Amino acid sequence: MASDHLTRRSLLQGSVAAAAAFPDLAQGQEGSAAGPKSNKEVSMAPVELTVNGREVHLHIDLRTTLLDALREHLHLTGAKKGCDHGQCGACTVIVEGRRINSCLTLAIMHDGEAVTTIEGLGTPEKLHPMQRAFISHDGYQCGYCTPGQICSAVAVLEEIEAGIPSHVTDDLDQVVLSGTELRERMSGNICRCAAYPNIIAAIRDVAAGEKA
Repeated sequence: MASDHLTRRSLLQGSVAAAAAFPDLAQGQEGSAAGPKSNKEVSMAPVELTVNGREVHLHIDLRTTLLDALREHLHLTGAKKGCDHGQCGACTVIVEGRRINSCLTLAIMHDGEAVTTIEGLGTPEKLHPMQRAFISHDGYQCGYCTPGQICSAVAVLEEIEAGIPSHVTDDLDQVVLSGTELRERMSGNICRCAAYPNIIAAIRDVAAGEKA
């Protein structure tokens, strides 16, 4: 009576037989070695962005995130790669007037769109009001999260001004600025130094100045 037990010898014999019967399978490994190179050539594409008011043209891998396009290709290193999972907000930039986590989106998805980074908000000679407020209220310590915090804060005030509600908005017909609204809207930007009260104070300062 034949045994159903699979031995090492029978496994090797079966593998040799399969390779002889299906030569394409045996060549699969060689084909895959050339695969990445051809795939890389196919995956390259032109991307046109308007970054901080300047039109830029890139030719990049389709898998390139917007964050990597900004940092590695355009050398705009203000937006930081923190968690790379969209959980810390250090990579926040403003795209077409809306704040997004640039580590979670591909550059090709924003072809033809306008992107504003921390470098485009202000300069050392002419700071954005939010940048000045962060300095005045000591809204940062180590500074790693600060570019994302400031970009997000600028967009938050625009959201409130436009009447866009949040999860804590009481009256959907009349969105008002409050500490609760600011904390909820800024909750996606993590500060490990815990400068949150100072950040809220800075945002309130700018909001008051805009209404004056």
